[in-house]
Amino acid sequence: MSMKSIYRKLSPFQIITVSFSLLIFLGAVLLSLPLSTEGHAPVSFLDALFTSCSAVCVTGLVVKNTATFWSPFGKVVILSLIQIGGLGVVTSMIAISIFTGKRIGLRDRNLMQNAVNAPKIGGIIRFTRFLLLFTLAAEILGTVLLAIPFVRDFGLRSGLAKAVFHSISAFCNAGFDLFGDKIPFLSLVGYRGDIAVNAVIMGLIVAGGLGFMTWEDLLDNHFRWKKLRVQTRLVLVVSAVLILVPAVLFAFLEFHGEGIKTRVVLSLFQSVTTRTAGFNTANLRDMSESSRLVMIVLMMIGGSSGSTAGGLKTATIAVVILAARSFLKKKKEVGVFGRSISIRIVYEAFTLLILYLGLLTAGTVIMSAVEKLPAMDCMFECASALGTVGLSTGITPSLRGASRILLILYMYFGRVGGLTLAFAALFGDRSEAGRLPEEKIVVG
Repeated sequence: MSMKSIYRKLSPFQIITVSFSLLIFLGAVLLSLPLSTEGHAPVSFLDALFTSCSAVCVTGLVVKNTATFWSPFGKVVILSLIQIGGLGVVTSMIAISIFTGKRIGLRDRNLMQNAVNAPKIGGIIRFTRFLLLFTLAAEILGTVLLAIPFVRDFGLRSGLAKAVFHSISAFCNAGFDLFGDKIPFLSLVGYRGDIAVNAVIMGLIVAGGLGFMTWEDLLDNHFRWKKLRVQTRLVLVVSAVLILVPAVLFAFLEFHGEGIKTRVVLSLFQSVTTRTAGFNTANLRDMSESSRLVMIVLMMIGGSSGSTAGGLKTATIAVVILAARSFLKKKKEVGVFGRSISIRIVYEAFTLLILYLGLLTAGTVIMSAVEKLPAMDCMFECASALGTVGLSTGITPSLRGASRILLILYMYFGRVGGLTLAFAALFGDRSEAGRLPEEKIVVG
């Protein structure tokens, strides 16, 4: 059977999941080569697989110090995996077809629609071009702005390399960094009080996490609120709340020994980065359990649909809250901004919430039992993997093989998890022939 015939038999959901799996495996093979490590140091296939999965799934959890363990070739492989994983494997493949002038058929357009969660198939090629140009513009601008402090601190060659790497890593919400050459797993702690670096990194994280459909709507309508789609307005409101409220909480709970300026910058950065970015400017182990619990909630929520971020997504948690509010107010429909939300969307939102919470609980119990570690540390790690965040309390490099495999599966699910709402696609599309007799079940 030819590859073309296999491609035609697979559903869009299956193509997306298989393409991510193949890219992760390819990345693991490349990272296993002696050329990929400094001094040709040996690396186990599991460690290479973990790193590849973390890069493709734009997570940032690492078992090897990115700055010192991987060679320049290995770093290029990781950065390439981050870029392709951030945009999406399908998006990257179709982008190549567009630039080579290949005709994009209806099946490929349908595949692209599923890959980016676009509301309709019409205009999908135009949207793909916008997605690519927006990504390129954001990453170039981020590189230019980061080059100023990095060239100053590391010299021209090293500074430019770091600017490129961290601009792509931040926009793709990956969290990989190259600052562990002096202190392992340092991340951006050395720039904790640098407003310029913090502002650029936060800007890139937010830009990538809002979603390409949100940016297209904003630019097409010149940021006029009343003309924006309900989805866009919902994303903007929820994102603003999830940045500002946790930042205020962190400012009250943490960083009491810092000056006001540094304290504000630290609080705001932890709030932004926790939503799937993975960089940190503070030692997470020094933070209180209250703050880490808030961070777990933020990691699980994540960014917005059709973005480089992972997690439940902002619109999902908004629909859950709106549905609960409508029920408590005894309303017959779930509404927002003068529009009603279909009951199917409400079902999907609650299904995702239950699925993520179930996986988080199961992963925490399993890892805590296997590693003999506190449940809070294990929950933090599992939430970081599920939300494709990459933040860690420092236990990842010391985890056993079973726990690493668990995190690999969670990172993979977290990246394609929004698409796994199509679980029904694995079993076919079943339509109801009739209605079942209704039964009253007492709850609460």
